Amino acid sequence: MQQVKVYQEVLDEIHRLIKEEGIMPGDKLPSERTLATQLNASRSSVREALRAIELLGMIVTRRGEGTYLRDYKSFQVMQLLATFVLQDTQTVENLTEAIELLENFAIEKAKVKIVPSELDELKRIINSNQSDREKHHLFFERIFNYADNQLIFHIWRLMQDFEEGLKTDVKYNYPYERVIMQLE
Repeated sequence: MQQVKVYQEVLDEIHRLIKEEGIMPGDKLPSERTLATQLNASRSSVREALRAIELLGMIVTRRGEGTYLRDYKSFQVMQLLATFVLQDTQTVENLTEAIELLENFAIEKAKVKIVPSELDELKRIINSNQSDREKHHLFFERIFNYADNQLIFHIWRLMQDFEEGLKTDVKYNYPYERVIMQLE
């Protein structure tokens, strides 16, 4: 439980640092070593906090260049998810269920809006030679587009990225053909 506290404190301190130093999207963050010194934290705690922030799309690390702040709307979202992930042992299961709920919601919304040419596009995606991961993402990006709900799409995308960051063996054996039949 102590690691959760240290990790959360580091997240809060990085947030404070960004605000106080006026770091803007596109600006470079201090190095991991510098942050550890400034925040009086271990490098591993800083590294863990930065990794979580990166998984949430708040920062981007460019090899050989450093870490940069991305354009973001709400740091509170990152804090909420990071706290949830660190405190709940069922996180991966819960995330998977939440992702499935969002995907099912999008399928239901898309049912009333989809046209035959869009169904053909979905069929091309599931029959493509792309990796299972790419196929899944592309398929559902299209579904969310047809459902015409960008907020839900962005929440889904964030959760997908977060889930992939939490576990390395994400399986993408989805019943795409059944979804196509539902949409027809």
